[in-house]
Amino acid sequence: MVQSLTFRYLMTVAENAAAESDRIDAAVWRVSLVVLVGTVMSILDTTIVNVALATLSRDLHATISSVQWVVTGYMLALGSAIPVSGWAGRRFGAKQVYLASVVLFTVGSALCGLATSTTELILFRVLQGLGGGMIMPLGQQMMAEAAGPKRMGRVMSIVAVPVMLAPILGPTVGGLIIQNASWQWIFYVNVPIGVLAVVSALRVLPWVKPKPTDRLDVRGLLLMSSGVPLLIYGLAEIGSTGSFTSPKVLVSLLAGLALIGLFVLHALRARRPLLDLRLFRRPTFSSASVAMFCLAAALFGAMILMPLYWQDVRHESVIDAGLLLAPQGLGAASVMPLAGKLSDRFGGGPIALIGVTITAVGTIPFGLIGAHTSIVWLSIILFLRGTGIGFGFMPAMTAAFASLERSELSDATPQLNVLQRVGGSLGTAVLAVVLQRALAGAHTTAAAASAYGTAFWASAIIAAVGIGPCIVLMRAERAARRKTQEEVPKEALVEAAA
Repeated sequence: MVQSLTFRYLMTVAENAAAESDRIDAAVWRVSLVVLVGTVMSILDTTIVNVALATLSRDLHATISSVQWVVTGYMLALGSAIPVSGWAGRRFGAKQVYLASVVLFTVGSALCGLATSTTELILFRVLQGLGGGMIMPLGQQMMAEAAGPKRMGRVMSIVAVPVMLAPILGPTVGGLIIQNASWQWIFYVNVPIGVLAVVSALRVLPWVKPKPTDRLDVRGLLLMSSGVPLLIYGLAEIGSTGSFTSPKVLVSLLAGLALIGLFVLHALRARRPLLDLRLFRRPTFSSASVAMFCLAAALFGAMILMPLYWQDVRHESVIDAGLLLAPQGLGAASVMPLAGKLSDRFGGGPIALIGVTITAVGTIPFGLIGAHTSIVWLSIILFLRGTGIGFGFMPAMTAAFASLERSELSDATPQLNVLQRVGGSLGTAVLAVVLQRALAGAHTTAAAASAYGTAFWASAIIAAVGIGPCIVLMRAERAARRKTQEEVPKEALVEAAA
């Protein structure tokens, strides 16, 4: 009887302590908000320049094929910088490297605005990308450390709203700037935001002592930082050439895949590799990562389809085309806080499964799109698709982070960011090729709309591929939760008996 009462008392105390530890204090929100400023600034620049390519081509007297390197160069620099962020955060401290990255990005932005030639602009965009590539993984690492695994879902779901909206609203913001000011202000707008991000980080983010770490894995760095950009470049060129068999595409893809394959072999054998790929041996982390990869491919791939449809088939302006994408962002933003709470309560797997399913099903109506489909109807479906993305993306990321120890965050965050970048690039490239080939025989508006429908069917299939990993994730979480529930009563009984 005494043991039974003691056991109940211990369990009550444990539950009360757990509830207390689950509360999110103001310090966590301050860290998240400061990190968010730099992260949104970096993400916005992946799409804000897209609408300015024609203007840049005219003002800098360059061809579109040359000017597109302003976008591609930035993406390649991001891909090069991300892998080294984990080691740099451990070696020099996450806050210190984060500050240096924001400063580099801000200086690069100012130099881009001062550029007088295409060559200068591309070089400065690469500099900007090297800084921007480390901002997001280091920011995620600091947020994860501040929140802890039990509060991860709620924190990530709130701060993810502007992160998800940034690439969607990028073309709209860029269009407004181009229409009312010169193209230089697309880059100058980052300068005051960057200064604010630096000042806020200095005041709010905790200083982190550099940890004793092994020497930089130079071999791994060379393999990964050359393989990822080559792969991204090859995927981008698929969209430009409209062919998988172009020599430029094949050489880049094969070389990139070969270098990444060599890195995987090296990382699995090295004592302290640049990225610890052994984390993928955990079913929870690996399945969540694959789900995020598929969602990134479906999200960013489809983002090139809708603006083009609005402009090419419906003849809407650049600004209107950007605004017509807003329902998708609003749908994601409206459900993310709820998705975070549900993830903390039930695990990320079930919520991610619901989200991926809604995303895939919500894309099907776009496969039936026509030249005069109701804008109201398309906006409603876009909102529905956005809710699927909101329910899918962050719960999967939350599950991936929650399965890790704090010491593993510096390895995991770069890997997840690389997967998102490559997934987004792959989705964009594949859908661009599908669209280009479907449009080849389209000589009427109705035929062009049907071609876009074909590309959207491909997007639906890409999203549906993520359903399988979400099921695996759900089962892995359930098994881990069952194991934890079995261990806690045993520990409590031992303490009660004592």
